Amino acid sequence: MAKKVNGFIFWTPRILSILFILFLALFSLDVISSEYSIGEILLGLLMHNIPSLVLLIVLLISWKYEIVGGIVFLLAGLLYVANTMNSEIPWHTALIWSMTIAGPAFLIGGLFLANWSEKRSS
Repeated sequence: MAKKVNGFIFWTPRILSILFILFLALFSLDVISSEYSIGEILLGLLMHNIPSLVLLIVLLISWKYEIVGGIVFLLAGLLYVANTMNSEIPWHTALIWSMTIAGPAFLIGGLFLANWSEKRSS
């Protein structure tokens, strides 16, 4: 029975990370427009996908070193909340709005830390 729990804790943050990165990458599709040339679209896609690419690199590192994923995903969530709170919208609206992105990042970071903790204790 313990083996199923270990498999769940091992695979869940990795699968959620992949889905989260794909979700973030979807936001870059807004640069596709007939007003821009192919080069401008490709540059826009590259610029908009920098956070997704960084998180993809973090995921690859985290596959073996879960502590990295735990810390980076938690920090990414905190950074997003801080950036949203600095906007001109009311703080309570900004906090609720930012949880769309930061909430999954916090969950993934917590699961990576749980995986790292379980791995360390055994």
